[in-house]
Amino acid sequence: MLWTLLKVVLFLFFIAALTFGAGVLLETGGGIQVAVAGWELTLGPLQSVILSLILIVFLWVVFKIVSLVVAILRFLTGDETAISRYFDRNRERKGYQALTEGFLALASGEGRVAMARAQRAERYLAKPELTTLLMAQSAEASGDTKRASDAYKRLLADDKTRFVGVRGLMKQKLAEGDTDTALKLAEKAFAMKPRHAETQDILLKLQAEHADWKGARQTLGAKLKAGELPRDVYRRRDAVLALQEAKTVIDDTASIEAREAAIEANRLSPDLIPAAAMAARSLVAKGDRKGATRVLKKAWAVHPHPDLAAAFAEIEPTETPVERIKRFRALTDVQRDHEQTRLLLAELHVSAEDFPAARRALGEIVTTHPTQRALAIMAAIARGEGEDESVVRGWLTRALTAPRGPQWCCDKCQAIHASWHPICDNCGGFDTLSWREPPETAGPSATGTELLPLIVGQPAPAAPAPESQVSEGPAAEDAEIVATQPRPD
Repeated sequence: MLWTLLKVVLFLFFIAALTFGAGVLLETGGGIQVAVAGWELTLGPLQSVILSLILIVFLWVVFKIVSLVVAILRFLTGDETAISRYFDRNRERKGYQALTEGFLALASGEGRVAMARAQRAERYLAKPELTTLLMAQSAEASGDTKRASDAYKRLLADDKTRFVGVRGLMKQKLAEGDTDTALKLAEKAFAMKPRHAETQDILLKLQAEHADWKGARQTLGAKLKAGELPRDVYRRRDAVLALQEAKTVIDDTASIEAREAAIEANRLSPDLIPAAAMAARSLVAKGDRKGATRVLKKAWAVHPHPDLAAAFAEIEPTETPVERIKRFRALTDVQRDHEQTRLLLAELHVSAEDFPAARRALGEIVTTHPTQRALAIMAAIARGEGEDESVVRGWLTRALTAPRGPQWCCDKCQAIHASWHPICDNCGGFDTLSWREPPETAGPSATGTELLPLIVGQPAPAAPAPESQVSEGPAAEDAEIVATQPRPD
């Protein structure tokens, strides 16, 4: 409000000043006389001022016209002028509009529309880092891989866009299944941007697929430095890679390196079952049986597993079943109530033909957690104790439809593997295999095997285990019991 009043006051003051000045000029005597070619012109003070203003405006207009003529001549000769800048701004406006429409079409899944807008933007703009990138992505969206590849190759010429070009070509090669070329491109992209998370993951996966375990460990270290991995996850995965690196050098000329790498893998992650088993075998090959026993005992305390029992049996391959039961106490005394320990004890006693002890070791597992392995052991016990053949067949038929029990199962795709691998053969996941029970689906089988017990007979109920189980005899090889073997005399 105050500012509006001030503007009105200033305007009135300006009008009053002009009126006062005009009055003064009218009252002032004299003037200007101009004589040209016999003509004489006399101007008063006010007329002189008005003529001066008209002359100034005229000169300004003439100057502008001359400037326009000069600009047109310079425009025609190719120099940058206001006219050229006007047309450039117009082209730039159209180019950015086409670019915006192209990115919106790409985000909407309209690849061909985006490619058309990219071509239009390329005509108007001199920014290949934008238009070529849009061209490449829109060509990929529309399925024109050749044009997309050409666009990515053009991006390689500029330092600012080289990484984008390499990454685009790498993804194309991955889609085509050319993993060899994709690995080389991933290595180049990793060299340009070592902290790029997506490039790290792709490179690590390709290196693992190509068994480049040493390079994969370096890439894993880069992920740790970039803060992409927790340290505990890094330690485990580095142990996985160290284990695979050890496996690749196991031969007659490099056995020492293999043993050292396996032991290093076990040191990094003692709970990694394959590493512990391999480290134990390496120590046995060196003659260090006590060291092998210590490694397997430590791993068994963390996670009892049949592979550990098999490696423990290889320490003394020529021992008798009774001697093996005594030696295996080093394992079975660690986690006596664990299911794997009880199954192992049952198998050891079956091997020693001590079937009552095997039944006591098995306990109620066949009723509380009936797996194929537990039921097969129970069939072997029934045959060893001389029970009717229909009872043995009953246990075996129950095993046909029983759950598998713990397996090497992929955490991503749930695929089951016979042995541990660093990469899932089904989905390609890295370090996704864990020892656990796979998900079981309920329902009748395709072959109707659940009806077999009605045909061959039902197994007799298992005798309850006494309160004081025999604590003797821990462990032996964890190979599955072949329940169909003939009963020993």
